[in-house]
Amino acid sequence: MLLALTASADVIHLKNGRTLWADQVRQTKDRVEYDVGDDSYAIPASSVERIDAGGVAPVRSGAGRSADLPEITPPTPTFTHEADVAAKVVHDGKVDTEALASLERESNSEILATAYFLAGKNETDRGNFPQARHYFESALHMQPNNSTLLVYYSACLLRTGHAAEALSYAERAARVAPDSPDALAMLGFVQFASDHTPDAIRSWKESLKLRPDATVRQYLARAERESSAESNFLQNESSHFNLHFEGKETSEAFRHDLLATLESAYDDLVRDLGYSPRNNIAVTLYTQQTFFDVTRAPAWTGALNDGKLRIPISGITSMTSELARILKHELTHSFVSQMSAGRCPTWLNEGIAQVEEGRSSASYGRPLAQLFASGNEIPYNVLEGSFMSFSTAEAAAAYAESLATAEYIRDSYGVSEIPRILERLSQGSSTESALRATIHSDYRQLHDEMTRWLKDKYGE
Repeated sequence: MLLALTASADVIHLKNGRTLWADQVRQTKDRVEYDVGDDSYAIPASSVERIDAGGVAPVRSGAGRSADLPEITPPTPTFTHEADVAAKVVHDGKVDTEALASLERESNSEILATAYFLAGKNETDRGNFPQARHYFESALHMQPNNSTLLVYYSACLLRTGHAAEALSYAERAARVAPDSPDALAMLGFVQFASDHTPDAIRSWKESLKLRPDATVRQYLARAERESSAESNFLQNESSHFNLHFEGKETSEAFRHDLLATLESAYDDLVRDLGYSPRNNIAVTLYTQQTFFDVTRAPAWTGALNDGKLRIPISGITSMTSELARILKHELTHSFVSQMSAGRCPTWLNEGIAQVEEGRSSASYGRPLAQLFASGNEIPYNVLEGSFMSFSTAEAAAAYAESLATAEYIRDSYGVSEIPRILERLSQGSSTESALRATIHSDYRQLHDEMTRWLKDKYGE
């Protein structure tokens, strides 16, 4: 729900074909240092092909946005007195709580609803979805049928793991504004996240009739692939999961064991992370080919969590230790996504998931130590985004670095720091800000600490 913004920036072209965008770049003999907003990064000079000045940076919407949490253009606000209230309530990107309190004392419900909406919108733009939810709820008390507010609130609930709760608000928005493509699009996103795929398809088709939208069209195509592939699937349920499967591909005993394994992993994660997801989690079992047809994932992908756990089980007829590890890995992503409001960088997300499934970096610790010592590791800021475009070799290195770093944070600072980092991210902090507030390290310090830790643990 963020407005698209562009700005002049320097463009760092890496030798592996990737590009980085920076507000300012500084070069030393061995390193290229650059700033993005309030954060500073550094990469080996040997990995840089060239630096161009004066490019146009793409939208930056926060670290690690999950694939199931879309960005759509927000509807035009429909609040009175917006221009007058905006200057009072928001200054320099921050909500003026004293101004809000003053407006509360004036007891003008229309103006106060506008003020709460603007405060919520500002927190949404900053990525602080828990606080945005609080402001939107206050506005809803005064204007419960404002379609714009309902769309924003539905999106906020979706981003904080409350898809089932968001459904009634998204449905109300569509009833109040049946000709709004935004309300219909948001209803589709909430329905899809709530495991109501046929309903989502209908909502998105209605939205596209009213206004073309590339994001909605992309999600519609994905939902139609899923619906076609799963047209004959059956469903089982347990306390925390909705299991979709093709009846002839799995036995009843296997499905029972699979749900029992998921429930056990769920309990482990609640204990380890101190958190419990609010809604049942959808899990779909595919044949190998159907999995890739539906997800369009790269060939090296073993499973996928895009808001739903998608597991290829071709040739597997009973629970195995490897399948149990995969299930726990993918389930961890659901926990992390909700705990961070979808803002966890991929390296931390994948690192936590690998730690939870029981993997250790020991098997490739020595080459990883050499990689860091030589400055040829993949920089953390590059690992903030999706790994899906990586080659097999790049993906292997990315997962190894992610696992080792998560192990380092756990072993050096304690497992309790991981939920604290995720909480900071959910409140809109950048990754480096969240790290500085918890383990007191930015990316440069984390790299240096990791280099020493890997050398001490595995040698060079």
